Amino acid sequence: MKRIRKILPGDLCSAAVAAAAVFLADALPLHLISASVVALFLGMALRALRRAPSSFDEGISFTSKRMLRFAIVLLGASLDLATVIQIGTRSLIIMVFTLATCFGLGYLSGRLLKLNWKVSNLISAGTGICGGSAIAAIAPVIEASSLDIAFAMSATFIFDMVMILLFPYMGRAFGMSDAAYGLWSGTAVNDTSSVVAAGYAFSEAAGDFAVMVKLTRTLSIIPVVIIFSCISAYLRRRDHGSEPQPLTATLRRIFPAFILGFLALAACNSFGLIPAELASALKSSSKFLMVMALAAIGLSTSMRDMKNGGGAAMLHGFIVSALVVVVALAVIAAQQSFGLL
Repeated sequence: MKRIRKILPGDLCSAAVAAAAVFLADALPLHLISASVVALFLGMALRALRRAPSSFDEGISFTSKRMLRFAIVLLGASLDLATVIQIGTRSLIIMVFTLATCFGLGYLSGRLLKLNWKVSNLISAGTGICGGSAIAAIAPVIEASSLDIAFAMSATFIFDMVMILLFPYMGRAFGMSDAAYGLWSGTAVNDTSSVVAAGYAFSEAAGDFAVMVKLTRTLSIIPVVIIFSCISAYLRRRDHGSEPQPLTATLRRIFPAFILGFLALAACNSFGLIPAELASALKSSSKFLMVMALAAIGLSTSMRDMKNGGGAAMLHGFIVSALVVVVALAVIAAQQSFGLL
């Protein structure tokens, strides 16, 4: 009960912003901007005007992280497991190219800009895998400083905001189908929340597709964290002659457990265990909870902090993000030309 009292003010504040965003999105004459995007920027605008009381912080943090994951779990109730597996498998080829781009060309970009290797790779991981979650998982493994993390978070977040606004318009300009756009946004947009916003801004079908692709992409955090733990241990031995430290981010800690819940509900729906009316209600709840999560992210985002991310880190983030967008689009175009999409 005490925990509920702590998170309730921020949770209700996020819900109010989300409700306002839904109203504004529905009131727009052309439905080109989703409620998720409106909620994100409405929250940021409110934060810029006046910061919420500190008593709201815990609830806003809870909503921005836990609520988004719970919303994705609920989304599974309206999807078929075979479709999820098929879409996830289809995205693997693009993931290989985008991850190679992030850590290959991203490494060269970091060297040219004379960035700390930790900042460079945190930005590459955030861009290639899942934004802040990947940065948070890898940072303790490579012993990144708070400043390194702040630069990486700012770089990936700023360009996520740009992608949220531009992707739907670009997708329509390119004449992309829901599947192609969902695959593109699910592999090229960084953070899960931004994938949700960009995906559903195009269409509901594209949003569902993008989320499934994103969940597959998120799983790559496990081998990447293990690889970086080995690199970090090698560098410690080389530079300081120290023994390798225990892996800070254990598999249990870094594994995105909410994906299991998503797959479990998708499996239940595939076997007909969830009535159609309930599946529809759960999907509607999932969509509103996603809007709430985006509102909470906006309420916790400081424009001033984003400006202080560091010029070189910002440029590196732009280069890596732009490369991933282009590479993902090129691979999708190649797949379409061979009839694979």
